[in-house]
Amino acid sequence: MMEYLSERVSIDRKEGRTSVVISARLSKGRETLLLTWFIAWLLCGAYIIYARLQLQPDDPLRQYLLAFLAFWTYFAVVVGKAVLWRLKGFELWRIKEGTLTVKDSLFGYGKAHNYFVDNIQKLGLLNVDERSWKWQLNQSGWVIGGERLGFEHLGKKIVFGKGLSEEEARRLVPILKDALKHERKKA
Repeated sequence: MMEYLSERVSIDRKEGRTSVVISARLSKGRETLLLTWFIAWLLCGAYIIYARLQLQPDDPLRQYLLAFLAFWTYFAVVVGKAVLWRLKGFELWRIKEGTLTVKDSLFGYGKAHNYFVDNIQKLGLLNVDERSWKWQLNQSGWVIGGERLGFEHLGKKIVFGKGLSEEEARRLVPILKDALKHERKKA
C-alpha cells in the first residue's frame, strides 16, 4: 500500500519490502529562482568569453579572464548538477531481502549502495546545528545535500535523506526501524 508522508515523500510497503522515494523538487518559487540564477550565471560566463576573445593576444587581462573562467566553469558544473538534481532527481531507499539499498537517482540512473541490515547500527536523526553556516549552505537549493538521517555500517557513518524537513525525518525514523526489525527477524 502506497502512503504519502508529504508531497515529496512516499512510502510503499509490500510483503517483504519497504520502499521510500524522496523527490528533490523545490517549491515552484525556489525552482524558478534557481533556474533564473543559473541562466544568469551562464550568460555572464558567455559574456566573459566574448570579452576575452575581443582582447589583443598580448593584453595581460586575457590571463586574468582565463583564470576567472576556470572558476566560473567549476561553479557552472556544480550548480548545473544541482539544477538537474532539483528538476529530475530522487533519493530511493529499499529494504528487501536483508539489505538496505540507498540510491540517488537522476533520470533513472545512479549508483545504488547496499548495506546489510544486520550490520546497521544507530539509525536515527543527525545532530545538526541549524544556525550554523555549514548547515545553511548544505540546505540551499544550489547544492545537492541536506541529509537528515544516518546510521553506522561496519564502523563507517552513512548519511542519507537529502532535503528532508525535520518533521519528515522524524516520521521516517520509526518506519525505517520497524522495517529493519522485520528484516532481521526473517534471517
